[in-house]
Amino acid sequence: MPAFEYLALDSGGRKRKGVAEGDTARVVRARLRQDGLNPLQVEEVRDQARGAGGLSRPGRGISPLDLALATRQMATLARAGLPVEEILGTVARQTEKARIRNVLTAVRTRVMEGHALASAMAEFPRVFPDLYRTTVAAGEKSGHLDLVLERLADYTENRNALRQKVSLALFYPLILTLVAIGVTVALLAFVVPEVVQVFAGIGQDLPWLTRALITTSDALRDYGLWTLALLVVLLIALRRLIRHERWQNRYHRLLLRLPLVGRLARGLNTARFARTLSILAASGVPLLDALRTSGEVIGNRPMRSAVVAAAQRVREGSGIGRALEQSGYFPPMTVHLIKSGESSGKLNEMLERAAETQERELETRIAMVVGLFEPLLIVTMGGVVLTIVLAILLPIFELNQLVN
Repeated sequence: MPAFEYLALDSGGRKRKGVAEGDTARVVRARLRQDGLNPLQVEEVRDQARGAGGLSRPGRGISPLDLALATRQMATLARAGLPVEEILGTVARQTEKARIRNVLTAVRTRVMEGHALASAMAEFPRVFPDLYRTTVAAGEKSGHLDLVLERLADYTENRNALRQKVSLALFYPLILTLVAIGVTVALLAFVVPEVVQVFAGIGQDLPWLTRALITTSDALRDYGLWTLALLVVLLIALRRLIRHERWQNRYHRLLLRLPLVGRLARGLNTARFARTLSILAASGVPLLDALRTSGEVIGNRPMRSAVVAAAQRVREGSGIGRALEQSGYFPPMTVHLIKSGESSGKLNEMLERAAETQERELETRIAMVVGLFEPLLIVTMGGVVLTIVLAILLPIFELNQLVN
C-alpha cells in the first residue's frame, strides 16, 4: 500500500505532520479522524521533482550526511540478515528528520508491493542519485547488498568531507578579499574626499598621483552604484548565457586552459570520476554501465564528453586507460594507475588508489593556492593603502618646499 504525507490538527488546534500508509487517501483520512486528528491535507509521498505536489518543499533532497547516516544504518541492519522492508521501516522510525522518514516509508511501501529496492528508490531521483541506485541494483543482483551499502556510505562520507575541505579552504580567502575591497571602497568614497578638500585652495598644481586619486574618488562617488548595478546585471547575464550547452562547453574548456584553475578543475573532476568508477566496479556493475554513470558525476562538460568517447572506445575493445589518455584531460598518474590495474587484474584497487591520489593532490594544491593568495592579497592591500597615503602626502611635501 502507498504512503501518504498528511497535515492535520489535533484536539488542541496544533498542526501535526507525518506519514501514514493506506490503500487510498480516503482511508488515511478516516484513520486520522479515528486517532482524534482533523486532516487538512493528505497526499501520496512521491518525488516532487517529477512535477507532483506534496507537503514538502518541491524538488528538495536530503543532505549528503543524512544520506550517509541512513545508508550506514541500512548496511548494519542488512548485515544482520533483516528483510529489506524491515530495514527501511527501522531506519525510518529511528530518524528524527521528517523528509528522510517520509521518503524511506514511501520506498518501503513500494518494496512491499513487489518492487526491487533500486526500482523503488528511482521514484526519488533527487534523494537517491543514479550512482546510488545503480550500485544498489548491483548489490541486489549479486546478493551482497550489505557490502554495497557499506561502500555507498563510505563514498558519500568521503565526498562530503572533500567538499567541506574545499569550502573551508576557500572561505577565509573569500572573506579576506571582500574585506579588502570594502576597506578600499570606504577609503576612496569617504576618507579621501574629506582629506583632499585641504588642497582645494592652495592654488598650486597637484601631483599626477593626487589628481588620479581625486578622479578615482569622484568617479566612485558619482558612478559607484551604477557600476555595481552594471556588474550585477553582467553576472546574471553571464550565468544565464552559460546555461546554454554551447556556451557552457566554451566556458568549461576555457577553465581547463587556465594555468592554475585548469589543474584544480582536472583534479577535482578526476577524483570524482575515479572514486565513482571504483565503487561501481567493486560492486559488480558492468564496466560500460559504470563508465556511463561515472561520467555523469563529472561537472566539466569536455571531460564528461571525453568519458563518453572513452566508453565507446572500450566498447570497441580498447582499454580504459588508453581510451582516457587520448582525450588529454586526465592526469598522467591516474591514467598510469588505471593501465596498471588493467594489466595486473587489480583494476578496482588501482581505481581506488587513483582516487585517493587525486584527492590528496587536490587538497595539497588548494592549500598551496591559499597559502600564496593570503600574503599576495595582504601585499596588494598594502600597496593600495601606500598609494593613497602617498597621493595625500605629496602635495604637503611640495607645499613645505614652497614655504621654505
